[in-house]
Amino acid sequence: MTPSAASSGPGAPGLDIPAVSVTPGGTATTSLTVRNDSDIVEAYTLEVVGDCAPWATVEPARISLYPGTSETVTITLAPPRSPEVRAGDVPLGVRVLPAEHPESVTVPETTVHVEEFHELRTEILPRRRRGWLRGRYRVAVRNEGNTPTRISFRPEQAGEELRFGFTPATLDLAPGESAETRLRVRIGKPVWFGKPAVWPFTVHTTDGAAEEQAEAGTRPTTYVRPPLEAEFVQIPIFPKWLLALLAAILALLLAWFALVRPAVRSAARQAADEVVQPRPTPGGGKNGQSPGTGTGTGTGTGTGKEQGGTGPGVSSGGGTGGTGTSVGGGEQSSATIDVETSGGQDKTRSYTVPQGKVFGVTDIVVANFQGDEGVMTITFGDRKITTIALETFRNQDYHWVTPIEIPANATVTAKVTCAKPGTPATGRQAQQCHEVLNVSGVLADVAR
Repeated sequence: MTPSAASSGPGAPGLDIPAVSVTPGGTATTSLTVRNDSDIVEAYTLEVVGDCAPWATVEPARISLYPGTSETVTITLAPPRSPEVRAGDVPLGVRVLPAEHPESVTVPETTVHVEEFHELRTEILPRRRRGWLRGRYRVAVRNEGNTPTRISFRPEQAGEELRFGFTPATLDLAPGESAETRLRVRIGKPVWFGKPAVWPFTVHTTDGAAEEQAEAGTRPTTYVRPPLEAEFVQIPIFPKWLLALLAAILALLLAWFALVRPAVRSAARQAADEVVQPRPTPGGGKNGQSPGTGTGTGTGTGTGKEQGGTGPGVSSGGGTGGTGTSVGGGEQSSATIDVETSGGQDKTRSYTVPQGKVFGVTDIVVANFQGDEGVMTITFGDRKITTIALETFRNQDYHWVTPIEIPANATVTAKVTCAKPGTPATGRQAQQCHEVLNVSGVLADVAR
């Protein structure tokens, strides 16, 4: 640029600086003509002063002039690309100091127009978010330009599955200022099973001031970073291991109902039938005769009723007798006592030893095939043998090497207190408690 002529007062140099425009990050030059109007040889020192001083230089910085001569120096402007260098008009001054007449120092001034530039620094955090239906992100923006701007955001996705929301939707930033907006990403349909679905998307950051200048026909220097890349990973509601676990449980249930449960019910029914099946008593033959095969000498006979007594095979309260076999000095005999009672009630059933006989008990078997709850007390004559909690067993047996003798007309008694009827193998709860006591031993004559 060629400065226009300018004159100064007598004894002062002629000075003139033309105005200039510069873009941050670039360079621009202007010139200053120094003219010696004095009558002596003068040396001048030149120095840039004012707001432009940090990024302006003058060359040469010192000149010597004869009277009536002049010289042009170059002023170079190189403002950095920084938000600190604001756009607009900035005063530029050059101090000219004469060596011989320092009192004649002068500062010619001009205006430097700093042009606008737009630059944004953006970041999205996190880059990947996992969730069932929604994900939350943060978009950080810093205005690296030298002029205020309004920032807006525009999401972009390959399909239309995702919905986006920004809070706030716009940001007003001064040069060098930073701010954040919250981004919420949502999808309408869940993934129930299977692999996670990955939905990539991008976020574009728009500088409103730059767009307005572009529409007005100006061309500001703009630098915007590439779009922000992110993705939303939609995880399934039910993981794959849960599906495998449900399949395994279903297979076990099918195996139980198809194979195991029928076998258990069949075994339980068979055991109950074996316990409940009645056995013939020694007096069960015709006319009270007890046919049997003796292990000793001869064939034993038994009388079913003697002097009004009850035969050894008959239970005087619901019990049933069994067949007997002659063994040495007596007959092997057994009796079954069957007790049924309702919940919350007591009931007693007994077997009475016949007149003229002694019953030597060696074995008893107790059956609680329904799984009833309550108490059962077993008594031989005046002697209490045992009291059993029904819920602790299903089948129980006792044996004695030395027989327990029960005299004639004494009883074997089973007393049941029913607390709660159980559930037999049929799977339906019984209406009454039902217990069975089987007593085995040797029935002999008193004379023997």
